[in-house]
Amino acid sequence: MAKTVVAEETPNTGIDNLKATPGRLSAFLKDVRSEMRKVIAPSREEVQSTTITVLLTVFIFAAYFWVIDGVIGRAIEAVLNYLTKH
Repeated sequence: MAKTVVAEETPNTGIDNLKATPGRLSAFLKDVRSEMRKVIAPSREEVQSTTITVLLTVFIFAAYFWVIDGVIGRAIEAVLNYLTKH
């Protein structure tokens, strides 16, 4: 059977948090710098191709939703006209 070990934890007070802040901030900034070194900026061609793709997609979806909105709007108008005439 596995035995569990209970470690005594000292209560973390506000003063301890305040004292640890510069170290945590320093570690965070080192991590940020390390990750930023891995970042590669896209080339002009990549930016242009993805921009064109996004714009085409937006226009296609806009046209699709315009057609669907028109169809649903006319269907609702037809139902309301039918119900108000009878």
